[in-house]
Amino acid sequence: MNGILPLWKERGMTSHDCVFKLRKILRTKKVGHTGTLDPGVEGVLPICIGQATRIAEYLTDTGKTYEAVVSIGRTTTTEDAEGDTVEENVAHKSFSREEILAALASLTGEIQQTPPMFSAVKVNGKKLYEYARAGQTVERPTRTITIYELKLVDDADHFEGEEVRFSIRIKCSKGTYIRTLAVQIGEALGYPAHMHELVRTASGTFTREKCFTLAEIAEMMEAGEQGKFLLPVEYALSNYPYVEITADIEKQIFNGQVMPLHALLNDNEKIVYGVNGRAFAVYIAHPTKEGQMKPDKIFPEVE
Repeated sequence: MNGILPLWKERGMTSHDCVFKLRKILRTKKVGHTGTLDPGVEGVLPICIGQATRIAEYLTDTGKTYEAVVSIGRTTTTEDAEGDTVEENVAHKSFSREEILAALASLTGEIQQTPPMFSAVKVNGKKLYEYARAGQTVERPTRTITIYELKLVDDADHFEGEEVRFSIRIKCSKGTYIRTLAVQIGEALGYPAHMHELVRTASGTFTREKCFTLAEIAEMMEAGEQGKFLLPVEYALSNYPYVEITADIEKQIFNGQVMPLHALLNDNEKIVYGVNGRAFAVYIAHPTKEGQMKPDKIFPEVE
């Protein structure tokens, strides 16, 4: 069994829980997820099966789309609704639509983020949440991420109350913490804030409409209909140019040799070589040999 399984992760489960359950449902050990989703978050989580695990990092690196509810008035230890209150402002708050739009605009584009203590980022070989659970706070690396779109979904002209909530849609690069973004939106508005709810609606080319729940996958497996939920490796590589392997380069490609740089790599990060539309190898520009290219991934099971 090889391919990409577009899973809809339900709330209350970790990404590892999903992998564990799928190994039992699919009766195969070679299963890997493409980036963690917190237990309190539901949404699109592409799962790689068999040889597709070789390109899990490609899917992890793709942009994501989320819908979130931001709550203004309280910060928490985890930056979401699950954590303990750190700071609270119970004063009556009033924001115009224009004020919120301005705050969102200030956080669109390239911005800096410091990962929350309750996250899987590693510092000195240890995950931040392990320090946090031990009551320790450590210095965290600040990273640059990109917010491609930050849109106010609610159509109200005015937002007010002791705790103000509004919905946003985010299109962002890998490595973005929406919890932290919610806190930054609060800072731009002058108040403590946290992320109240979060749903991932897309991961790369995988969208909510194309996903299946664990229960649906189990039903289809029992019915022998795995073809309904399993997408080919080529689906995840569709953003890269495809080149059919011809007789003159067949030996070099099949042996995974370094070759002269293909012109397509001047404008593309990767190119896919294959046979009859089936991917065999992904090539990238050689990092040290100018004018050359090398295989980045190889999928030997090509019929």
